Amino acid sequence: MSGMTQESPLLQVEGERSITIQDPRDGSDVGTLACADREQVALAVPLARTVHPEWAATSPAERGAALRRAAAALRAGAQDLAELNTRETGKPLEDALGGIEAGISTLEQYAELGPVHRGLSLRGAVLATDYTVAEPRGVAVLLTPWNDPVAVAAGLIGAALVTGNTVIHKPSERCPHVGALLGRLLQPAFPPGVFTTLTGDAGTGHLLTTESGVDVFAHVGSSATGARIARAAALTGAHVIRENGGNDPLLVDADVDPVWAAGQAALGAFANSGQICTSVERIYVHRDIAEPFLAALTEEARSRNAGSFAPLVDRRMRRVVDEQVGEALTLGATCLEGGAVPDGPGAHYPATVLTDCTEAMTLMTEETFGPVAPVTVVDSFEDGLRLAAAGPYGLAASVLTGSIAHAQQAIAGLSVGTVKVNAVFGGAPGGAAQPRGISGAGFGYGPELLDEFALVKVVHISTPPARAH
Repeated sequence: MSGMTQESPLLQVEGERSITIQDPRDGSDVGTLACADREQVALAVPLARTVHPEWAATSPAERGAALRRAAAALRAGAQDLAELNTRETGKPLEDALGGIEAGISTLEQYAELGPVHRGLSLRGAVLATDYTVAEPRGVAVLLTPWNDPVAVAAGLIGAALVTGNTVIHKPSERCPHVGALLGRLLQPAFPPGVFTTLTGDAGTGHLLTTESGVDVFAHVGSSATGARIARAAALTGAHVIRENGGNDPLLVDADVDPVWAAGQAALGAFANSGQICTSVERIYVHRDIAEPFLAALTEEARSRNAGSFAPLVDRRMRRVVDEQVGEALTLGATCLEGGAVPDGPGAHYPATVLTDCTEAMTLMTEETFGPVAPVTVVDSFEDGLRLAAAGPYGLAASVLTGSIAHAQQAIAGLSVGTVKVNAVFGGAPGGAAQPRGISGAGFGYGPELLDEFALVKVVHISTPPARAH
């Protein structure tokens, strides 16, 4: 299929449903896009299945070269895409450009990893050969989020395509214009039908997850949506990769600098206005340092609110955040900073610090996805660890401690995919974890993502007996 790079149109026509997006900074209209309907879904999946055998037969090196072309196209369109991302989700332009750079790097990384995605040599009889071969699963449907729309999508798209799958990408309904432009940038790098973008709402997503002929679903988003996809896939036999919601705890030990710890807590809770899957969602601080920690955390929030603080993605998200904060205040929480919807247009919400929080409050037991730092003061590290380990989520957790023993206790006691000690963000390149509980299943990043998009075939070649003369 080398050289077959002519452009095929975005599979979307006018239908009964459409999505209108307002800029969350000021409420101005960004635009309206039609939702792909049953007819478009019914066309896209068979097309992807029809072209799959030829794409799967293309050498990994050629598929990698196509990814490099896609990365170059993404780099050329980065400024326009970033500006659109800012208008559609409120993400600051510098952050949007950083996400696009991460997406470019990820496409280039998978372009290199794909050709060296190797099998295993197995030990069998001396006169036999045994080995494994990785084969593509087939048609992959990718459903990606709005909070880092280019970086996340590029990772899933790159891994799925370089392993020989054909792809149908549905971007989030909260950033359909970003998803559509991303599709127009990347599609010419691949043969027709190999990579298709369908924009739409939850109804479009439902049509995709119930359409026969899909071999793998990859979803990054809410736990409720991920669970629905998993149930639908159980009926079709499709493989499911999910990175879903988190209620990530931060455990602050008695022996750390409270001002430094407050800076870490603020970074974890307020970065991207709290709209990161691995944001700090609940904080357990040792009583010995609680007072200076809370004072410093409040000042961190106050300084952000005094500056230019990015909005939430839309007013619907803001309403959910404000309802959780209001419930907590009703149940006895104390607000030290923020905690109220500001006047004016857009979907702004202040950096908020709450203390006296308990497990009776929704923001301590469910994902909030906003710039809220709810704090519970604990009498011991063990009490904090017990509370941090509770609940159905299992995405990530952070621990700030100077004690190796306490760090080891937390690593062993927290049933999450990622434990971060003394840093709320960061990590070596290529890391990939498996979420637990309702936070998802499967590897969503790194070299292991190639394995998720592949099926392993075992080959046994034996020597025939000598022919009788």
